[in-house]
Amino acid sequence: MSLRLGDVAPDFTQDSSEGTINFHEWAGDSWVILFSHPADYTPVCTTELGLVAKLKSEFDKRNVKPIALSVDSAESHKGWIGDINETQGSAVNYPILADADKKVSELYGMIHPNSSTGNTLTVRSVFIIDPSKKLRLTLTYPASTGRNFDELLRVIDSLQLTDHYSVATPGNWTDGGDCVVVPSIPTEEARQKFPKGITEVKPYLRMTPQPNK
Repeated sequence: MSLRLGDVAPDFTQDSSEGTINFHEWAGDSWVILFSHPADYTPVCTTELGLVAKLKSEFDKRNVKPIALSVDSAESHKGWIGDINETQGSAVNYPILADADKKVSELYGMIHPNSSTGNTLTVRSVFIIDPSKKLRLTLTYPASTGRNFDELLRVIDSLQLTDHYSVATPGNWTDGGDCVVVPSIPTEEARQKFPKGITEVKPYLRMTPQPNK
């Protein structure tokens, strides 16, 4: 299945390290970051799972629920979580889906036959899903490169900002930085809409301070 941005994230019911997950029900009115791993007891993923646990307060304040996935069993996950907590100085505080039958992996296109991880293992993908269950971001990383969760938090900040204001975020933007006025708003209307001011760099490139700061 090929998922595109704006598609409804497929629903599923699957076992996890925290029991059975009915995905859409579990997500509720929250944002979700779903991230997959090739297998349990893999070194790069061990560091990632520990990092996500340490970032729980950052996800909480953005109304985001993390959920991981690996093709191994829930029992295997529980052993791996012990290693993660021991080696990463964290306590895994979110579920890891047990996708032994690869149901979720197939639904989300997480198995790439030409991937270096082999054709039976999930690639290291990330999906950001909004409260209406729409897919807002997809990223797939090579097995050798750990994911940058600061970047994923930055994307969530951008999505949550631009969903409520008529702005886009420029390259390397971080929370608190100037934003781009969307091209569909004429400059004079934008001056009324954004009382903090407009800087017209070019007629098509207008900047304004972040409107919710």
